[in-house]
Amino acid sequence: MLLGKKLNEEWVPTLNITSNASGAAKAARKGDIVVIVDVIDMSTTIEAVLDAGAIEVFGASPDHISVPVQVNPEKIGYYAGKNALKNDTKLIIATEPRLGSEEERKENIQLALNGVKRAGVEIEAIVPNLGAEVVKLANFEGKVVLVISDSGGVAYDTAYNYGAPEVITGTVARTLKKSGVLPAKESAQRAIRLAQKFKTGITLVAASSNSYEDVLAAEHISKLIIEEGFLEI
Repeated sequence: MLLGKKLNEEWVPTLNITSNASGAAKAARKGDIVVIVDVIDMSTTIEAVLDAGAIEVFGASPDHISVPVQVNPEKIGYYAGKNALKNDTKLIIATEPRLGSEEERKENIQLALNGVKRAGVEIEAIVPNLGAEVVKLANFEGKVVLVISDSGGVAYDTAYNYGAPEVITGTVARTLKKSGVLPAKESAQRAIRLAQKFKTGITLVAASSNSYEDVLAAEHISKLIIEEGFLEI
């Protein structure tokens, strides 16, 4: 869905909705702010840890993912680790499986862990990617968080590596601090602020076209972006 376009050097705000890692790659190449919508659970996990005081969040692909685009979880793991060092803090990783041991969670994220190790940062915890409930498992205040997941993480990884000026997440799900329309509204406002900063369009990416909740959530956040007057800037 295209709701505007860039003409010459004059910035005209645009808003698009797409899906999957391939859509994230296209949006990144276009130069848009990319908003990953993975309601169950990656983008809801990120919303919750931001509520809990995390200072920076990242997403990455697990190992052995087959997608028709480039991912580089080791690069993102390294960058997340360096960001934590820069802020004199520790890194927390959230990943799958939700049920299982930390060793099981480590098994499928070796590439990202290689990057974290190269960065030289301390990992405080590797917790399950639970959505809003994740904040009960660790203290996220002042921490950098890396969420590694099969759909949202892969889409985030793709957008990051294809050069999006910023990759963020959005959700419509409630967290322990926000309910009703507020999570979606704040997701919309976050995207608008970044688009204004970089003078770009916004593309909302439903992390999986097979997840109807992601598609509906992306559409809802796009309506809130329009209501905020973004296309009239």
